[in-house]
Amino acid sequence: MTDAVLMVPTHADLAEAVLRESGQDVNLCYQCGKCAAGCPVSYAMDYSPFQLIHATRLGLDDLVLNSKTIWLCASCETCTTRCPQDVDIAGVMDTVKTIVLRRRVKPTVPRVAAFYQAALGSIRLHGRLFELGMIVGLKRRTRELFKDTGLGMRMLRKGKLKLFPSFSGARTARKIFDRVRKLENQRARGASGEGDRK
Repeated sequence: MTDAVLMVPTHADLAEAVLRESGQDVNLCYQCGKCAAGCPVSYAMDYSPFQLIHATRLGLDDLVLNSKTIWLCASCETCTTRCPQDVDIAGVMDTVKTIVLRRRVKPTVPRVAAFYQAALGSIRLHGRLFELGMIVGLKRRTRELFKDTGLGMRMLRKGKLKLFPSFSGARTARKIFDRVRKLENQRARGASGEGDRK
């Protein structure tokens, strides 16, 4: 008995990018709906996880890249553990978020994207999350400078926020970020080379 070989449709550029970058073949999904049934935030999404996977398969890239679903995904991996086809749906969501940011598509939930960028910036700089620095970065990105100021002051008084960062692990974190950047650049060069050959 031979194994069936699933091919990504040639018009599904995003599906190809997801397969190349995450190793996840969205064509394995057969729309059982178990991912959506277990998703704790599906009530707030514009498309359920399996609908978004199906849209990716069909080559509806604009719909996927402009959906709220990818930004509202909590990455709890309930969908991934429930998938009978072993598709890492949370991984697909993360990959699509990365593609959105790389292509400079405006995120449909800008606060979430700003939070990710502020958190990663803090980790890149300090080697670990420095909460107060991350909050400052988030406020700068969202321009909500005085929102939650009272809560922040109470947290400072109770010692829940450190005033100064620790830089232990900063060198290691920078090495990791540099290695990832090099891998992404290699992948991007490989993808553009494939496009030239077509």
